[in-house]
Amino acid sequence: MTQKQTVVIIGGGPAGLTAAWELMKDGGADAYDVTVLEATREFGGISRTVKHNGNRMDIGGHRFFSKDDRIMQWWRDTLPLQGAPSYDDRKLGRHHDLEPGGPDPETCDEVMLKRHRVSRIYWNRHFFDYPISLSPNTLKAMGPKLTLEAGFSYLKSMVHKLPEDNLENFYINRFGRKLYSMFFEGYTEKLWGRHPSQISADWGAQRVKGLSITEVLKNAFLKLLPKKQDSSKVETSLIEEFWYPKYGPGQLWETVERNCERAGVRVITDANVVQVRQEGGRIESVVYEDCEGNRTELKADQFISSMPVKDLVNALGAGEGAAQVPADMSEIANGLPYRDFVTVGLLVKHLKLRNTTDIPTLGNPPIVPDCWIYVQDPGYKVGRLQIFNNWSPYLVKDVDDTVWIGLEYFCEEGDSFWSMSDEEARDFAIQELTRMRVINGPQDVIDSHRERVKKAYPAYFDTYSRMDELVEYLDSFGNLYCVGRNGQHRYNNMDHSMATAMEAVGNIKTGKTSKKNVWSVNTEQSYHESK
Repeated sequence: MTQKQTVVIIGGGPAGLTAAWELMKDGGADAYDVTVLEATREFGGISRTVKHNGNRMDIGGHRFFSKDDRIMQWWRDTLPLQGAPSYDDRKLGRHHDLEPGGPDPETCDEVMLKRHRVSRIYWNRHFFDYPISLSPNTLKAMGPKLTLEAGFSYLKSMVHKLPEDNLENFYINRFGRKLYSMFFEGYTEKLWGRHPSQISADWGAQRVKGLSITEVLKNAFLKLLPKKQDSSKVETSLIEEFWYPKYGPGQLWETVERNCERAGVRVITDANVVQVRQEGGRIESVVYEDCEGNRTELKADQFISSMPVKDLVNALGAGEGAAQVPADMSEIANGLPYRDFVTVGLLVKHLKLRNTTDIPTLGNPPIVPDCWIYVQDPGYKVGRLQIFNNWSPYLVKDVDDTVWIGLEYFCEEGDSFWSMSDEEARDFAIQELTRMRVINGPQDVIDSHRERVKKAYPAYFDTYSRMDELVEYLDSFGNLYCVGRNGQHRYNNMDHSMATAMEAVGNIKTGKTSKKNVWSVNTEQSYHESK
């Protein structure tokens, strides 16, 4: 009988838990001894579901959609698709392509809902389609003068291309200077705390990929045709249907964690990795600290890390007798920037916004149908509003008579907004919603919750331009695999993070030494949103 390979996985988010399950499924316990170290007591990382007084918050909003068929099947194997109408489907007379033999969301919790995406932009007290489209509503909200300006500006951008050496030029080349200044410039600076001219075009290339006015027009035209489009051929930013766990994204990761434990994975929570010990070009062990400050060393054959690259490199050089991390690698790692994130949840009696779309919604009076509302208007600090009622009616305790909203704020850990008290953050959020004419004022608010998220967004400036040097250094440790959003310092979607873990596990199983496949997820053409 061959000896089992021991594998330590750092992080219980999408990448870490995907790696654990990929190793252990189909009898993997005979070949692998797997331990997951999670620094908190919750699973899913920024894909967790936050519970507050019977209501649930999805941090950042997570659509379950991927162009990678392996991942769509993986999700479906974890939580089966609905086979009967959900609460809001029934009340609104909505019909989806229900899954034959699938569970009934009204009687079963372990179920994936089919959802219709509506996202719009709020600018100058008007709603615009998201992504920007040339619909009659858009033209009406902009008025004839702005429409002509935007049109001529776009035509100019088609002829006169700017060098794509920063994010500003990337957007102008695709949308024209006028639309860029209206809908991208202020919002991008709000999100990153830097002007788009200071940010690498890589970020835009990754997040909007094939999206442009041309794609928007093509998509609008195809919608007029009777044949239903194959969603795998549509730009991801334009996808209008997605799957969603009944109780939010965290429900899926909590289910995966339970499945892993049942399959034999040892999961340790409150395990903050503080040292990574190396010898002879390989990782020997990790040392983690529990909530009482006790330290434990774990040796293993293979290590999969989804902890932030900055923390990983610092842990490699930490502790007595630690091998010295080269000064230039330490400099790159510690210069990698992040944006942090605060969500303020407000439970309100009703919205002032009226549903002027033809999409039926719950509520009395009916609420707007949006999952997200992007606040591109530079007059407000809030970046996006989430209306949790529309993600899943089961996220809201009293979905017929209350509206559960999340206001998303981008900030730096320790800055004035991050450091506000819960009450100050709540009052600030109420004030902004009132000014936006979304609610009448504090009298409409029943309850609130503030959630802070560190290192939510790996950022593409400062030492990021030297990331390839750091990748080469980390890859020199033959038994270390960096996966996930923070593990690769890449603004991955959840499915991309999962794919990095699948590639890493594939390498461990086959003995493949090059890690190019692990790092090239979400950069290769096969992963691009435009096929």
